[in-house]
Amino acid sequence: MAYSKYISYFFYLAYNWNIGIARHVILQEIKGEKKYNIDTTGADELSGLHKKGIDISHATVYMPASYDLLEEVFEKLNLNRFGHMLDIGCGKGRVLCVAANYGIKKLTGIDFSKSLCLAAEKNLELTASQIPGISYKIGNHDAFYFDIPDDVDCIFLFNPFDATIMSGVVKNIEKSLKKNKRDITIIYFNPLEKKLFRGFKELFYLERKKYLAVSVLTRT
Repeated sequence: MAYSKYISYFFYLAYNWNIGIARHVILQEIKGEKKYNIDTTGADELSGLHKKGIDISHATVYMPASYDLLEEVFEKLNLNRFGHMLDIGCGKGRVLCVAANYGIKKLTGIDFSKSLCLAAEKNLELTASQIPGISYKIGNHDAFYFDIPDDVDCIFLFNPFDATIMSGVVKNIEKSLKKNKRDITIIYFNPLEKKLFRGFKELFYLERKKYLAVSVLTRT
């Protein structure tokens, strides 16, 4: 039954956060999945990767960004002014699919879970069939070693890993900016390691309930 995933996710959120947040998120999940015609709901502890010998000690649980906060940020930013979005820790591709609906034509996502990458590709294939002209690429990569493409001008993060890996990501961003000087915007959901983005200016900060927060940073 399709709603079983929502029930399971509700109890996961209620157990780890609280019932109020769980109720809010699930209502948004049902509405958003139907609106964008994708399948991205759920949480993944990534235990399958650990069993395969992959180090997940610096990773966080896969959880998709809340649709309502995501849409609010995209509208506030006028997202279609960006040329190339990179989602680091893209999971099942929700952010990239929604971004395509807000006008971004070039989309790249990376995740170190191969199964999540395969799910992202399926969702983006569905989105591409509905929105002609978009191009997308999903890669199974470790963010610490990933070279940021020279034309990326918007990066999305949803607290995908701890300070150890995030510090490497920030260095990769700096390296890319040094190679090709340009304006860049960081959309950082649940921004626990925001302090690492030295030299970036915070455009705005939004918070909905205790745990649903986003910081939008820029470097010009």
